[in-house]
Parts: sequence; C-alpha cells; structure tokens
Amino acid sequence: MQPGSEPGAIPDLTRAQLEELQLERLRDTLARAYAHVPHYRAAFDAAGVRPQDVQRLADLAHFPLTTKADLRDNYPFGMFAVPRDQVLRLHASSGTTGQPTVVGYTAADIDTWSEVVARSIRAAGGRPGDLVHVAYGYGLFTGGLGAHYGAERLGCTVVPVSGGMTERQVRLIADFRPRVIMVTPSYFLSILDEMERQGLDPKASSLEVGIFGAEPWTDEMRREVQERSGIRAVDIYGLSEVIGPGVSQESGETQDGLHVWEDHFLPEVIDPTTGQVLPDGEEGELVFTSLTKQAMPVVRYRTRDLTTLEPGTAYPAFRRMRKVTGRTDDMMIVRGVNVFPSQIEEQLLTVDGLAPHYLCVLERPGNLDELTVLVEARPGAGDRDVLGRTLAGLVKKRVGVTARVDVVDPGSLERSLGKARRIEDRR
Repeated sequence: MQPGSEPGAIPDLTRAQLEELQLERLRDTLARAYAHVPHYRAAFDAAGVRPQDVQRLADLAHFPLTTKADLRDNYPFGMFAVPRDQVLRLHASSGTTGQPTVVGYTAADIDTWSEVVARSIRAAGGRPGDLVHVAYGYGLFTGGLGAHYGAERLGCTVVPVSGGMTERQVRLIADFRPRVIMVTPSYFLSILDEMERQGLDPKASSLEVGIFGAEPWTDEMRREVQERSGIRAVDIYGLSEVIGPGVSQESGETQDGLHVWEDHFLPEVIDPTTGQVLPDGEEGELVFTSLTKQAMPVVRYRTRDLTTLEPGTAYPAFRRMRKVTGRTDDMMIVRGVNVFPSQIEEQLLTVDGLAPHYLCVLERPGNLDELTVLVEARPGAGDRDVLGRTLAGLVKKRVGVTARVDVVDPGSLERSLGKARRIEDRR
C-alpha cells in the first residue's frame, strides 16, 4: 500500500512509472532468489545467467522457467528464501496429482496478499462497510483465507461460511443480506439451485456483486448467472504458487478481462511448446514472476493457464489478461483434436433446455478415444433426444470433435462444493 493511500486503492501510475518500479523490484527478487534458494542458484548457473544481467524487463526472458515439478522436487520448504521460523503461514495444494506443492508467507507477504485482494474487491465494486459472504473453502486452499483477509483489509464485514452445507448458505444470505459473494462459479450455481428449491427468487436477494474464481468459466456462464441472480459477476484470478487469489481482477465497470496487479506480479505469455515469449495479443501459457514476495519468490512460474495479455482499460497502467480459456493440463485430446471443458460449456449454454451442470467422460473402448458429455436438462425441458442432438451438432461444428451427448435428469450430476470436476477420464 502506498503511503497515505486508503486500503485497496489502485495505484495511480503511468505505464512508464510502473515499468520503472517493476525493474527495480525484479532485480531485487532475482538477487534474493539466487542468494537464498539453492534451486534458483543452480538453475540460473545452468542457464548461464545472473541477477545483474537484467538491464531491462525483456532480459527476464533469458532466465529459466519454473514448473510445478520444481516445487514438488523441493518439498516441503526447499523453495523458501527465508528461514522457516520467519514463515508466518503455510498453504499447500491437495496433492491429488502428486506431491503437494507448499507455499509460505512472511508477515509482509500476508500484508501484500491482503492488500491486492482488497484492491480486487474494490475493483469489482465492493466498498468499505459491505457485508461479504465468503463461500470459498478455508484451510490449506488459499481461496477462503485470501478472500477473508482482503475483505477485512478493505473494511468489509466478513461472513466466513466456507464451502458446503448449501441450505445454510442460502439461509445466511437471506438473514444477513450480504452485498458481495466470493465463491467459485460452479458452486454459486448450486446456491442458486437451492434458493429456487426453497421457493426463493435469487433476483430478490441482497447480493449485487459476485467475485468468481478458482476455475475457468465462460462469458456464457456469466450471462447465465447474471440473468438468474441479477448480480454483476466478475472474475478474480490467482494461484497459490504466486500468492493466491488477487493476482488479477476484472473491473465491475467494464467486465472486459482481468487487470494484472503488475506492481506485484510480472506476467509473460509464452508458447507452451517452445517456451518463447509471445507478444501481447497472442494466446499462450501465462507465466508469472513475483516482485514483492519474501518467503517464496517465484521466477517465471508456468501456470498452465491459457490466455492473452492486452492493454489496460479501467486501469490503463495495468495490462489485462483475458478470461482463462483452459489449462494445458485440463486439455482433452480427442482423436487429435484439442478440447477444453470451457468450449463444451460455451456451446451447451446456448441450448435452451440444458442446465450448466455437465461432465465430460473420456473412454477408449477400442483403439480410439470417445467423448461423452453428460449434461442436465432444465426442469420442464422438451425432448431430451433433440436437445442432445442439438448440442452434439454444435460441438461438432464449432469445437471440431464428435461427442455423444446424454441429457440426464435435473439434479442427477454431483454438485461441486468448490472447484467443479469437469472431466472424468476412464481410459
């Protein structure tokens, strides 16, 4: 936070001033990583680069990329740049796909994190004094506590509900009347379903702003949510390895992509195959270098998220990243065609009678992969065979892959209490 500024204030910088600040902070980050993290020292030496080689921001491209495997190989505390007793908090991934990744925070890191989330809530439309319903999961997952500390920093009243117990979520929203909700978009759909099951009109609730993150979601999903609830739905982005939620935020005024808080996080977009840096406007894999983190700085961390970088709008000094279209590790390859769940979602939400609850099932009964999309019908929907054929035709025409579509009963697919599971790989 700048001296004399209020919590969550977006810095008033020119692009030139921001880049000057970035260069100063980048040099400091690289020097600390080289001096205190054996992994980075070895990686920089192997690449033949030193922190002092950075004379301009573009020189960062000469430094090696960092992957999730590097973090796992140094489990649990090998990536820390400060002694363990200076680490105020630990978070970790679930480890469902391998060794968990562990991240640490000093007191200053928690302060920075609180500030960027407060900034994000303000950009979304939240204000001091708002009551904020936090339905992200609490615990080792960074979503709940990140949202919580940021809302408190902004001066909001926090309802720390966490995920699950959907009936209680609806009761608390009705009783406490929050203005802002922070939640995954898939779980918010479950909350809307429960409101309607209880005979409540979501549009009559007190909610005005929804800050949705932790999973990719489409503009079609935004329209679905806004039409059903009457709220303004905006995107927040972050990942534990970089800091957690609050790396970038969509403006509630423009709803046109997420402004990256580049005074703390330096973004690049690379070709996911070659690793070459791509110019702004070209889609590729998002890479981040932290600029102010103390406990665990990251240098050119590969997020696996696919997006583009573009000029800022609501906050001109800060570049925007478009909504994440998918993750390279969530990509399905079906008979040579690259398919993301978000592409399926985009099509199904154009079909009247289909609900936004779906699962992509991959099987290989013979030598070739087969994709089946299970999708729920809306209550009172028409002929399900017709609905299935309509969606299959759209997927074939606009995504380029043949899929079987099974339209199932309303409420029959498992509901997410946090991040939605969109792929079931049975191969």
